[in-house]
Amino acid sequence: MKIDTRFMMDYLSALDANNNREWYHANKDDYKKANAEFERLLEALMLEIGKFDAGVLGHEPKELTFKLVRDTRFSHDKSPYNPAFRAHISPEGKLPVPVGYYIMIKPGGQSFLGGGLFADMFKDATRMVRDYLVDNGEEWERIISEPEFARRFAVQGTALKKVPAGYDKEHPQAEYLKMKSWFLEFHVDDDELYDADAFLAMAAETFRMMKPFNDYLNRALAGFQMPSR
Repeated sequence: MKIDTRFMMDYLSALDANNNREWYHANKDDYKKANAEFERLLEALMLEIGKFDAGVLGHEPKELTFKLVRDTRFSHDKSPYNPAFRAHISPEGKLPVPVGYYIMIKPGGQSFLGGGLFADMFKDATRMVRDYLVDNGEEWERIISEPEFARRFAVQGTALKKVPAGYDKEHPQAEYLKMKSWFLEFHVDDDELYDADAFLAMAAETFRMMKPFNDYLNRALAGFQMPSR
């Protein structure tokens, strides 16, 4: 049975227009149906990714998703929900390390496919990537300058104004040594999501092209331990 991505998008658009707890609870059945379609999409996507990265297989889709509920404690925006379906697909599930394949479906042209290290609050992870870059800069340059990669992606991330102390400001990858996170975003238009089969094929190919970037970061992050809470 075809995955109903249109129902997902319609639900998220309605939630965006009615971002309050009363509407959410009154339409809980629609949420359950939309979320089930997202999990079906994830399952199909994982099987496609598994053809070139078998390490992502073995997780249940529901283990990879993030909640709609927002933490509004420190935000000016007090709307209780983020009208987006999000997931991170990696060998360790939705943990940010090892890095994997991120998907966000959010109507209004805000959907994207992502890869790399988004979390910049882990100082050890940032240091490990910087240290690896120092010694493996040529490989990094080969990956990000590969023509098809460079045509689709630009490396993004939180960055300092200067190369941090302890690193050579004349290093060929000095601009990347300034960064605290290194990630890719490939934006997806709403109309691309309405044909589930076409979207799955496009997403799998996009993630396949991200894989060398992810692999590089995961080599840099080998041995990283998530901080204990």
